[in-house]
Amino acid sequence: MAAIYSLYIINKSGGLIFYKDYGSAGRMDTNDSLRVASLWHSMHAISQQLSPVVGCSGIELLEADTFDLHCFQSLTGTKFFVVCEPGTQQMEGLLKAIYELYTDYVLKNPFYEMEMPIRKPS
Repeated sequence: MAAIYSLYIINKSGGLIFYKDYGSAGRMDTNDSLRVASLWHSMHAISQQLSPVVGCSGIELLEADTFDLHCFQSLTGTKFFVVCEPGTQQMEGLLKAIYELYTDYVLKNPFYEMEMPIRKPS
């Protein structure tokens, strides 16, 4: 079973609205997670503009030696991305399932304000 290290949800402005760390080694503090989200948002936006392919939606997969980063962007511009073990398959399906949960439980919550951080009940 492949390991997922962390999950990020970024609003269309690039603000981090949700972060969950699932790894035990090398946990990031809040500032580091904000930096990663901001950096990914910027790289994603630049890749859309620099791509030679017309209608490119940005980077969907970033492969490194020690991790893979899979990204799904919704039609509203909200980005969902996971950092996982290299070679992990079927992350697109997982990200779409997370998006469905986001729409069902977050966006339909009458107390949730758009573009604001998602608060988990204690």
